[in-house]
Amino acid sequence: MVSVGDIKKLREMTGAGMMDCKKALIENNGNIESSCDWLRKKGISQAAKKGSRIASEGVIAQTINNNVATILELNSETDFVAKNENFLELSQKLLDTIINAQDIENVENLTIPNSSNTINDEITNTIGIIGENIKLRRYKKIHNTNGFIASYIHSAISENLGKIGVLISIECDNINDKTQHLAKQIAMHIAASKPVSVDQTGVPQEDINKEKEIFTEQAKSSGKPDNIIVKMVEGRIRKYYEEVVLLEQAFVIDGKTKVKDIIAQFSKENNINFTIKEFVRYELGEGITKQEEDFSAEVNSMVSNTNSHL
Repeated sequence: MVSVGDIKKLREMTGAGMMDCKKALIENNGNIESSCDWLRKKGISQAAKKGSRIASEGVIAQTINNNVATILELNSETDFVAKNENFLELSQKLLDTIINAQDIENVENLTIPNSSNTINDEITNTIGIIGENIKLRRYKKIHNTNGFIASYIHSAISENLGKIGVLISIECDNINDKTQHLAKQIAMHIAASKPVSVDQTGVPQEDINKEKEIFTEQAKSSGKPDNIIVKMVEGRIRKYYEEVVLLEQAFVIDGKTKVKDIIAQFSKENNINFTIKEFVRYELGEGITKQEEDFSAEVNSMVSNTNSHL
């Protein structure tokens, strides 16, 4: 009889999934050391060691199911593995799990549909199969009951997988081809223009304070009087909003009309209420510091280690 304690201990020692640890213990009559060897032979226990390696490649995956949508970033170490069938299958399993879950606070413990594995187990098992570190870096789920959700994938390798993913939630009283087309265009705009919020109220106050500080110092260096400096900073902040606020940005389709004016004109011409409630934009690897490989240093380190054992 295999105990839960032994399964936990073996998992901590090897980094393998719960089901793999249970199977190893059953195969080896509960012997921990033999089970470790069994997992090593299967290549599964290597997953723990691979977990420390930087994973900055991978995919952005997203899916929409009626009024619910999910987007996630799943990272691998190399672009080659990001196209691996097992890796892509894992991304789809994670999407299906998260979009159907009621609570995603402890996402790693969610059970994969039609399986006894958790998300953490599934990732660990895939690491063992592929031989590279894999990380579920981030994920988000959005709901919309008064309109619809549109999406866009850039550099797509399939319908819902690519390098940049955008979900946009639209409040709308008439869902038709025109409203869906405009939403798709705005999603494409978001992918290209990288806004940080829908409107000015969504811009983090710390970002505004930082920009004001920078603009004030720049204005002071010009030698202008304080009352002029205040107006100069106000003008620069308005310009800043045009750069980072979705509704204030120039629409990429024509390069000049603000997004808010495009929406206002569309709503008037079609007698439709069309309001952007929220959006999510994920770009693969953004913010990840990639590890630089120093081949000569690596060789010297290997030589030093070899000499120290002579």
